[in-house]
Amino acid sequence: MATPAQWLAGARPRTLPAAVVPVAVGTGTALAEGAAVWWRAAVALLVALALQVGVNYANDYSDGIRGTDADRVGPMRLVGSGAATPKAVLTASLLCFLTAAVAGLALVLATGAWWLLLVGVAAIAAAWFYTGGSRPYGYRALGEISVFVFFGLVAVTGTTYVQVERLSWLSLAAAVPVGLLACALLVVNNLRDISTDETSGKRTLAVVLGDTRTRLLYTAGLVLPFAIALALVPARPFAALALIALPLLVEPVRTVRSGATGPALIATLQQTGRLQLAFGALFTLGLAL
Repeated sequence: MATPAQWLAGARPRTLPAAVVPVAVGTGTALAEGAAVWWRAAVALLVALALQVGVNYANDYSDGIRGTDADRVGPMRLVGSGAATPKAVLTASLLCFLTAAVAGLALVLATGAWWLLLVGVAAIAAAWFYTGGSRPYGYRALGEISVFVFFGLVAVTGTTYVQVERLSWLSLAAAVPVGLLACALLVVNNLRDISTDETSGKRTLAVVLGDTRTRLLYTAGLVLPFAIALALVPARPFAALALIALPLLVEPVRTVRSGATGPALIATLQQTGRLQLAFGALFTLGLAL
């Protein structure tokens, strides 16, 4: 039976900035629109966190039963390591998705926007079929697209919408750098696992692009958000505050560009999450001011 510490490790806490940042930025955009509703922001955060942990457990389960986690060098896998049974991990994943669904339903009732139910269903389906089902799209180089859409565009604009109850160009523009940083987390994770994924037949985008181009993609995913923040300065001058996070970009980019592989990239994943959090906090403040 897995210990609480192992369950926490299996939830992959280093990936949680991908859930926190879009909700923060979406709330910053809502403040810019003059209509932040804090309890709705908190519920949106619960939805995002539950989906992120749910997809992490779902990936653990699906990869574990396929045997693709047997030789991983990253965070522990509950099923692959034998610490927890597949059934237990599947149950944990489904409970997370149920939590996200119930919290999302509360936002639907509050806004009266019933079409949000379709968005919620799509988000849960995307979380499950990333590595679940007979034809997981994460094995077909589509994971980054899904992350950009759901942890960028959908999460930011959705968080803004449930508070101001309208779509805005600012929330859509702000969602792009957030989505890029979320993709960078997945890119460096898959860069670390290229050799084992290729051996197991898991064709992630990193496997398809190859080592060199994946490193270029990761670098672009960290640099472009700062360029977009600058582009927003004419409309929201304090968006330039995001540039304060630039020094945090140096070490992970240097490590990736130096050709680091395997366990050497585990710290880079943490550094990427730290950069994402710093950028998100500063960008949120800049949008709100």
